[in-house]
Amino acid sequence: MRQVIIIGSGPAGYTAAIYAARANLSPLVVASSVEAGGELMNTTEVENFPGFPEGIMGPELMAKMQEQAEKFGAEVLYDDVVELDVDGPVKTVKLGSGDSHSADAVVFATGSAPRKIGIEGEQRLSGRGVSYCATCDGFFFREKVIAVVGGGDSAMEEATFLTKFASKVYIIHRRDELRASKIMQERAFKNDKIEFVWNSAVVDVLGDDAVTGVVLENTVDGTRSELALDGVFVAIGNDPRTHLVHDKLDLTADGTVWVEGRSSRTSVAGVFAAGDVVDPTYRQAVTAAGSGTVAALDVEHYLASLGEAGAPDPEGDQIADAAAVVA
Repeated sequence: MRQVIIIGSGPAGYTAAIYAARANLSPLVVASSVEAGGELMNTTEVENFPGFPEGIMGPELMAKMQEQAEKFGAEVLYDDVVELDVDGPVKTVKLGSGDSHSADAVVFATGSAPRKIGIEGEQRLSGRGVSYCATCDGFFFREKVIAVVGGGDSAMEEATFLTKFASKVYIIHRRDELRASKIMQERAFKNDKIEFVWNSAVVDVLGDDAVTGVVLENTVDGTRSELALDGVFVAIGNDPRTHLVHDKLDLTADGTVWVEGRSSRTSVAGVFAAGDVVDPTYRQAVTAAGSGTVAALDVEHYLASLGEAGAPDPEGDQIADAAAVVA
């Protein structure tokens, strides 16, 4: 029986683990068997995380977070949660390996997953020219002509990174202006290998065994055209990973896990949520880390409030709240 289990190993999960471990809660972090470290594992240089003025590679940042959590006593398990039981005072997670672990509290920090266009050719050619990770697959497109679909920071970062390999990179965007931050736009505009295709949506991906091009539909006049390509990188956003808690936790209209105010408390006592899975707006590594801090502190107060019977003690809640004010 654990005090707390943390599901997820991105900035939110590992920050929660650091704080929980320093509070002597001996957290178990279920980090995933194939996606440990979260989305930053697929990111190149991170320039806006405080404390790294020269920047730091995403995988290196996550390795440092994990090392810090383990230093204070967190246990990291490379497995996948396939079922979550949050009914009653004891929470149970069932893993893909068949093992189960129980705890008084759970922090749900599963992050988000890349959003897909939702067309047949995309699914059929996924892994055969259609990719969602430039750092994972860019190497395979040396001297090739490729396209990045999207208009945000992620799309600009992917396109700029891919110019290290590709001979030409198109950026396909539905509108005539970008959502990306000014600095990311400027880098893309200045890159001679990048060409923008405005007011266009990808409606089909062409190719039998590999990508040979895309069909574009003009979002202004509806006309269609084909663009010859060797690869397509989709960077149109992310969706929160909430499949484990559907019908278990309340969700918001955005599909994120509902939490009470600025806390991490979900609709079920003893279950807390943090990171991109609760944040449809900012979705930054630093905000996720802050959210993980909140979750760990909320868990600490919750555990302090538990009576001997394992139920929340209102008097204990008052003591924990008073301690938080003093701190």
